[in-house]
Amino acid sequence: MKSVTGFVYSNSPLRYLQYFKDGAWQPSVLSDNNQLTLSEAATALHYGQQCFEGLKAYRAADGTINLFRPDQNAQRMQASCARLLMPSLTVDAFIAACVQVVHANESLVPAYGTGASLYIRALMLGIGDTLAVKAADEYVFCIFVCPVGSYFEDGITAVSFCTTNFDRAAPVGTGAAKAGGNYAASLLPNKQALGQGFKDCIYLDPQTHTKIEEVGAANFFGITHHNEFVTPKSASILPSITKYSLLYLAEHVLGLAVAERDCFIDNLDEFKEAGACGTAAVITPIKSILHEDKLHQFKHSNEHPIGELTQKLYTLLTGIQFGDINPPQGWIVKVEQVPQAL
Repeated sequence: MKSVTGFVYSNSPLRYLQYFKDGAWQPSVLSDNNQLTLSEAATALHYGQQCFEGLKAYRAADGTINLFRPDQNAQRMQASCARLLMPSLTVDAFIAACVQVVHANESLVPAYGTGASLYIRALMLGIGDTLAVKAADEYVFCIFVCPVGSYFEDGITAVSFCTTNFDRAAPVGTGAAKAGGNYAASLLPNKQALGQGFKDCIYLDPQTHTKIEEVGAANFFGITHHNEFVTPKSASILPSITKYSLLYLAEHVLGLAVAERDCFIDNLDEFKEAGACGTAAVITPIKSILHEDKLHQFKHSNEHPIGELTQKLYTLLTGIQFGDINPPQGWIVKVEQVPQAL
């Protein structure tokens, strides 16, 4: 298998498909066709009734394959489906479907030591002929996979971000759901940030524009000078599985104080380190943040591109994912130990 770089799509041999029709899930299939055929009146196309999940499979040193906390992805997708009036799979069915796809494409899981992984994208779409603004009667659940490297081409290297005046989501909208519309709204601000020479933009809270909410398509964290690991708290933030994993590791392994609380954009001086985190990005250290023509540079970046505690968290997280460090109970699912279908 050739080396894997970047976060780009590639057509894998097989993907999982399951349709919901007449009020029930139909038998699943593995398909070699990467094209989905939808009615022109599908609610996913007109009204954005769709959501997705992203997780990864990792090759361990002994050749086995790890899934990292897939139960959390299953539960988050259930929450997204509930918010968008879509049917959902049970946690066990979701995990079994992911395992089946990984088994079917096992040769695509990158080798241990490369730093690459197999990305798993689960997708739920409202389909069928529905013209009125209402929930669809039919749905398709799909899982496809592709090998990926780092989301940012520089890997674990400190990068710079800028704030934006655009809002990612409404205060009581769909920000906590992994809905496609949230990401469509981010395309323009992302393009503007890239045009200014930044990796992405930082979204502030939609009510006051004074507090950090998310960093592009990832969550924000900061580490204070008193060694407190802090992440923003808001009803419109996507509950990141990576973020909550880091909160646990920071507290229970590194012994740091942790908090989900307000992170004011005008109080960046309280943090000695900061980063973006998520399934795709893993951990991306933040070098600097531009806000209203004022550039804040984190002091550690003058001497070390990556802060000491950020590096420790990255080593812990990836060590667990690739099987080099013993995980907390339930965090790792070995692919071969799960039934391929339920």
